[in-house]
Amino acid sequence: MPVIADETADETGAGDSGPAAATPGGRSSGGDGADPRSAFPDWRFAPNIGGHPDIYEIENRALDPGGHVLAAMRSLAPWDGRALVDLGCGTGFWLPGYARDASSVIGIEPDPALRRAAARRIHGLPGVQVRPGSAEHLPLADRSVDVVHARFAYFLAPGADAGLAEVLRVLTPGGSLVVVDNDHHWGQFAEILAAASSAPPSSISSAIDAWWRDRGATRRAVRSEWRFETRADLEAVLRIEFPAAVADAWLARNPAAIGLTYGYVLFCVVA
Repeated sequence: MPVIADETADETGAGDSGPAAATPGGRSSGGDGADPRSAFPDWRFAPNIGGHPDIYEIENRALDPGGHVLAAMRSLAPWDGRALVDLGCGTGFWLPGYARDASSVIGIEPDPALRRAAARRIHGLPGVQVRPGSAEHLPLADRSVDVVHARFAYFLAPGADAGLAEVLRVLTPGGSLVVVDNDHHWGQFAEILAAASSAPPSSISSAIDAWWRDRGATRRAVRSEWRFETRADLEAVLRIEFPAAVADAWLARNPAAIGLTYGYVLFCVVA
């Protein structure tokens, strides 16, 4: 649980008209004609969304039905009337919602198949673009965007200082990065994470918290849930996120469940 170059209007939707459009001062590479692994060597294929985009769409719809995470993100870094980047936007699920309030929205995604799906999703929406790129290769000018969002981002975590430096390069003074991560201590989802991990949850969260604290981040915990329409949807999502034995064991212990409690941790860094 999870960037760009000059593009044609068909790829990007709104074209290169936003305030963060790639310029000679920005870093730009890797359109659809290039192997994304050579264009963006920091990128790692995500088997959950990359291998099962239809099931990941169900997962996104089930996330945080009460809107608690979005409310916390907005509280940490309001985006009304501001230029926003969704880093690792996948199929673009969140882009239309951001576009209702932001002055402009850019989705950045290295996976060509996911990027094409995101471009289809935002087709015709004014002020919204989708571009190829990665955390370490943003095709954006220095100090050109106000808010950057990243959800479940391996590319912004301990050891990923190059990605963080690149994000800070493109943020305006006073602009904010908001990263959504998992809470390893609260909720049923944390129990499944622990069962699937070879390291104790306390050591994982301590390392993540320390890394962000050393970089001046604000930390905010949010308690929420996954809520699915059917049991089959829950089963399908758990099986793309966890090893089959772990998912099946939890499902067997919770035979009537169509959702689960889920804790999030948000980290916010101000440029």
